[in-house]
Amino acid sequence: MLSASELANRLAQNAEAACRYYLSSGHRAGNYWIVGDVANSKGGSLYVRLTGPRAGKWVDAATGQFGDLLDLIREARSLPDFRDVAEEARYFLSLPQVRPEVPHADEAGGFASVRRSAMERAQRLFRTTQALGGTLADGYLRQRSILRASVHPALRFHPSCFCRDLTTGRTTSYPALIAAVTDHTGAITGVHRTWLDPDGGGKAKVENPRRALGCLLGNGVRFHFPAASPVRVIAAGEGLESILSLSQVMPDMAMVAGLSATHLAAFQPPGECLRLYIAADADAAGRRAIERLSGRARALGILPFVLLPELGDFNEDLGQLGPDRLTATLRGQLAPEDAMAFLPGR
Repeated sequence: MLSASELANRLAQNAEAACRYYLSSGHRAGNYWIVGDVANSKGGSLYVRLTGPRAGKWVDAATGQFGDLLDLIREARSLPDFRDVAEEARYFLSLPQVRPEVPHADEAGGFASVRRSAMERAQRLFRTTQALGGTLADGYLRQRSILRASVHPALRFHPSCFCRDLTTGRTTSYPALIAAVTDHTGAITGVHRTWLDPDGGGKAKVENPRRALGCLLGNGVRFHFPAASPVRVIAAGEGLESILSLSQVMPDMAMVAGLSATHLAAFQPPGECLRLYIAADADAAGRRAIERLSGRARALGILPFVLLPELGDFNEDLGQLGPDRLTATLRGQLAPEDAMAFLPGR
């Protein structure tokens, strides 16, 4: 049975074939395979090295995600368990389909250790943040018509968060909105950083001012999840601001931001959930995420609903159409009992 590092090496020797199989929407450009993201969207932010000693290594400049081809398979197929990742890799490589034991971190090469290190870095970063209220990050969200963000403990402010230039590798620092990514127990598994212009002009003028760190797969930024009582109704979506916009008009509904289409598709609803509202994004990756999450919800006996914005996303609806119009739009899409329970004017 091959170890994780041996599987990663085998995949690296077949890097272009792996990219053509898992990232078929991309194309080769010199020594790299270029595609939109790990969900196989069209675009140019994810680069996979195809040759040389770093063959198989990849980075998504839009999200800050990186890894080897095992990590890529995990993300592309939404496989939270390493055993499933290894089995998928063995299938691709046409190796005997042996169901391996869960590897020890040392035996798993960089896969488990890199993941654990990223989670620890995310937790350390979150511990250095301060309360959101009255900060530059609070002001940034208020500019986007999100007025009650400071009530959410998942959102914090960092006055000087390191930001690495993805091209040169040089590090600078900017103030940042920090969002905690948590699992179903409430444990922090990652963070999402939005670097901000120190002069209050919105996002910092850096390449990809939004980046995630840590373990996001199956997890998300959670809002209004009660600690002791079961969660029967949940709204889930990709973007942080889009979910915060829904929370602005439905402050009592539990919500989660997956932060990307891939991670939204892999979100694990709690077993006691009865209805799952999925906030739609219009792009192809968003549609695939809705299909996959809806299918998983139905398999668990959860009734999925898709919430559609009038404009590009729910933050645009909130900012340009106003909270009353957004409320009216949602009222027609919620189950009657949820409209009664969660919308104002009930």
